[in-house]
This record gives sequence, C-alpha cells and structure tokens, in this order.
Amino acid sequence: MSEAGTARCVIRIVDGVPQVVEDRWTLVEDGPSWDGSTYRLLPLRTALERSQDLGAVAPVGLWLAPNDEPGEAIGLFDSIALIGVRFPKFTDGRGYSTAALLRSRYGWRGELRALDDVLQDQLFFMRRVGFDSFALRPDRDPQQSLKAFTTFSDSYQGSIIPDLPRFRRAGV
Repeated sequence: MSEAGTARCVIRIVDGVPQVVEDRWTLVEDGPSWDGSTYRLLPLRTALERSQDLGAVAPVGLWLAPNDEPGEAIGLFDSIALIGVRFPKFTDGRGYSTAALLRSRYGWRGELRALDDVLQDQLFFMRRVGFDSFALRPDRDPQQSLKAFTTFSDSYQGSIIPDLPRFRRAGV
C-alpha cells in the first residue's frame, strides 16, 4: 500500500482535468474485517449484507470483481460515495464493460475508480468508458502516467466520453 513517509496517490479527473491526488480509500478484501469506519471500499457482497449501516457511516464505497453483476449495486447508490472496479490482470477487459454499464444503463454519477492492474496505456480508454479515478499499479508513477490523457486528441467512435461519434458532433 503506502511506503513509510509517502502517501498513496491516485489519478482523479477534477473539473475535466486529470490530477494526482492523495488516496484516502482503503480496499477491504473481505466482509468481517470492516469495522464501520469511513473511506473503505467494501466488496459488493459485504455492502449488500450491511446496506443498513452504509448511510450512517458515509463516506463508504464498494468494489466490483470482474464476475459481479453491476446492476446489483443500484440500491446502494444513495449510500455510497465511490465504486471501484477491479482489474485482476491488465488483459481482463470485463471492467470496461462494467464501467460503461454503470454510467449508461444504471446511472451511476459518483466517482468510478479503476483498481489493481491498471497501467498508463489503458487510462485514455478507461476514461472513455466512464472511469474518473485510477489507482495505478504500485510500481507505476502517477505523475508520469498523466501523459496518457493527451496521447490522442480525439476519438472517432462514441462511448461514454464522448457520447457521440465524431461525425455527429456539432462543429466537426
């Protein structure tokens, strides 16, 4: 997690601009270890089981594994501040679909964070499907990774960001 004397950092989109910010969130791997304290990302199952406790102890969030159904979290949206989507391997693309579903079909408007095996090369594409927060692998430099957001100036296809393909956008 964090080295002695250094804070953990994530990249977060703030007012449309990617920035490196201090990470206040702690990932909870299993349900019984959650003590009710704030700034904890709980597994979906734990969040569902303890849903009555979530509103009273805000901010709290949840994380989704690749095989979790994102629609199961809808009932918790008013009680959580962040949803994390885990990428166990950078080659596992299910998290992209999960993010797009959360934003487009289920209407999640809060912070959406990519977790675990997140690399600089993925950031531009993760942003396009709705992620606005990125917890890079510990061996990656967040400041150096900011360059990923300027690799491409635009995209032709529509997605979450931008929602329309280039040929349908005004002024293009």
